[in-house]
Amino acid sequence: MSVPLYQAKADFFRTLGHPVRIQVLELLQRGPLPVRDLLTLIEVESSNLSQQLSVLRRAGIVTATRDGATVVYALSSLDVAELLRAARRILTDMIAGQDQLLAELRDADTQPPRPG
Repeated sequence: MSVPLYQAKADFFRTLGHPVRIQVLELLQRGPLPVRDLLTLIEVESSNLSQQLSVLRRAGIVTATRDGATVVYALSSLDVAELLRAARRILTDMIAGQDQLLAELRDADTQPPRPG
């Protein structure tokens, strides 16, 4: 029995729903990185990073290759980087909208009340 598309999408976004996983994906947009570099750039315990990388790898969002004793991670698709860029654009628009609303609220506070 196949999973409905909306369920598959929900599962995909749930996989992305962890701050460490997002940090990893943001860093991997610049190119493949060994685990030791990810550990240096992300302030988490190595066991936590390992767990989050495992989740991303099982989901097929990142790939892992071994170079001797070093494991190097990379995005599995450029579409992942595009998704992260789209998320930044959406968040930017949302925050800009909130700033506009905040300015309107502050402006309303400085206006005298209208007689009713």
